[in-house]
Amino acid sequence: MKKILKKTVSVISLLVVSIFLVSCNNQKIEKKNTKTIVAKNSISNKETVKATTTSRAPIVFIAGFDKGNETFYTNARTYFQEKGLKVVDGQYSLEEIITWLNTNATKNPYGEVHIVNQSNPYKGMNLETTIRGEKITSETLQRTINQGTLPSLKDVVNQNTKIVFHASGLMENKELLKTLKTAFSAKNLPKVVASPYHTIFGGKFSDHSLAQPYYVFYPTANSPGKIDLSKELARKYPEEKDINWFDALHNNNERFIGDAYYTTFSIPIKWEFDFHNTDEKMPTFTTKEEIMDWISQHDELMVELNKNNIAIEKYRWNWSSKNSTFVIRGRTTGILILKPLIKPYGDLQHVKPDTNNKRLYAMK
Repeated sequence: MKKILKKTVSVISLLVVSIFLVSCNNQKIEKKNTKTIVAKNSISNKETVKATTTSRAPIVFIAGFDKGNETFYTNARTYFQEKGLKVVDGQYSLEEIITWLNTNATKNPYGEVHIVNQSNPYKGMNLETTIRGEKITSETLQRTINQGTLPSLKDVVNQNTKIVFHASGLMENKELLKTLKTAFSAKNLPKVVASPYHTIFGGKFSDHSLAQPYYVFYPTANSPGKIDLSKELARKYPEEKDINWFDALHNNNERFIGDAYYTTFSIPIKWEFDFHNTDEKMPTFTTKEEIMDWISQHDELMVELNKNNIAIEKYRWNWSSKNSTFVIRGRTTGILILKPLIKPYGDLQHVKPDTNNKRLYAMK
C-alpha cells in the first residue's frame, strides 16, 4: 500500500513540474511575440511620421504701396501683423515674389502664401510681371512666361500649398487666374485661391471683410446725375432688391454694419497713330459722335475697347495731333457700389473672410 502511494505522489509531482515548465515556456514565447509586434508597430510609426510633411507658417506679401490718402496696403499690413503672420514688403512684381520664395526656401514646403494687391476687374492687377515690367494681365503674363523672363518656382511647394490672392475682381478674370496658376507651377502644383467678392481692409466695423460689388459708368466729367445713375443700376441688377441705389450713391462709407456705399475709379485709354510715310489721311473731327464712329470702324480698336465690356459712349473722348502723330484719348469714371457681406443669422456681423470657405473663395 505504501509503495502504491509513493508511486502516485511521484507521478503527480512529475505532472506538476511538467505543467509549470510548459507554462514558463509559453510565457517566454508570448513575451517574444509581444516584442516582435512592438518592433513592427514602431517601424510603422516611423514611416507615418516620415510621410507627413509639416508646412511652413503663413507668409504675406504686401505687393503695393498707398498713394495720396489711400490706406489699403497700410491696413492690410496691420491686419496680418496683428495676426502674427510674417509680412514681406517691397516685392512689387511676380518675379520678385517667386525669387523671394525660392531664395528663402527650407526643407518644409510653404503653407499659405498671401499676396495683397489692390485691383478691380476693369483696371486689372496693380502688380508687375517682372521688375519694372508690364502690369499683369492674362496676355502680358503669358507673354512673359513664353519669353522665359519669369523665374520658375522651385520645389518649395506641394499640393497642400495655397497661393491666396487678396485682389478684388480676380475671380471674374478666368484667363488671368489660369495663367497665374501656370506661373506658380512646380513639381507639385499648389492651389491658387481668390474671392469673387471685393476685399476690404481696415473698415469701420471689421479689420478685414468682403463685399458684393456693383458697377456703373459714365463719361468722365459728364455725370448724368445720381437719379439717372440709380435708375441705371436698378435696370442692370434687377435681382438686387435690398439696396436703395439712390441712398447708396450718397454714402461714401459704411454707416452701420451691412450698409451699402460707393467709391469711384477711372479707366483711361490712349491710342497713338503715326501717319508718317503713309498714304492715309490724318482724320479730323468736330464732334464726339464722329470720333466714336471712326473708332467703331476699326476692329482692332474695338477689340481692345470691348475687353472691359464698357460701352464706347461711356467714355469722354478727345483728340490731338502733332506733326504726323495723331492721338486719341478716352476716359470713363466707374462707380463701385459695395454691399458688405453679413451673417444671415445671430448678431449683426460681417462674414469672416475664411479662405477655406468655398462660398467665399474659389480654388483653381
